[in-house]
Amino acid sequence: MTSQPFLTDIKTIRDRARQHIEDGAVTAGYNADRETVIQLLNEVLATEIVCTLRYKRHQYMATGLSAKVAADEFQEHARQEQQHADWAAERIVQLGGEPDFSPEGLVSRAHAEYVPGENLRDMIKEDLIAERIAIDSYREIAAYLGDQDPTTRRIIEDILAQEEEHADDMQGLLEGLDALQRNNA
Repeated sequence: MTSQPFLTDIKTIRDRARQHIEDGAVTAGYNADRETVIQLLNEVLATEIVCTLRYKRHQYMATGLSAKVAADEFQEHARQEQQHADWAAERIVQLGGEPDFSPEGLVSRAHAEYVPGENLRDMIKEDLIAERIAIDSYREIAAYLGDQDPTTRRIIEDILAQEEEHADDMQGLLEGLDALQRNNA
């Protein structure tokens, strides 16, 4: 058998796997503070729920010349934000925690705010701001996790990548509105 300096001998791995099986996916090799990670994931869950709700409202409230394009974008983003919430909830359960779906305190647990917006421009702007908040906070969460919890870090990084796409989409919608206003002026 070849010596693999990076891998614990297989007998030790097998022996450890038989210990604390009630912890499910969380093995002795898990290095993060599980309670902190669960708390962070519940904040991500709350953020994604708030973003889903805001995008759904904007989808139905979008009016004006660019409303159809924006409403379609809002609908797509709402679906993706819901998927992010599901990923966070699944990971919380894998870590032995309980996802907090309670509406009580939802906004205070979320990083992003729920700002309805007065008109299409305001809605897009508020969505862009919320995406920028998520981008910064998720980037910090991924950095905090580092190598301590690569699975959760990867989930956060996948969400982060989509949030960056959402921000780019919102910026494009804003630019489109500006161009439309210039052409109509």
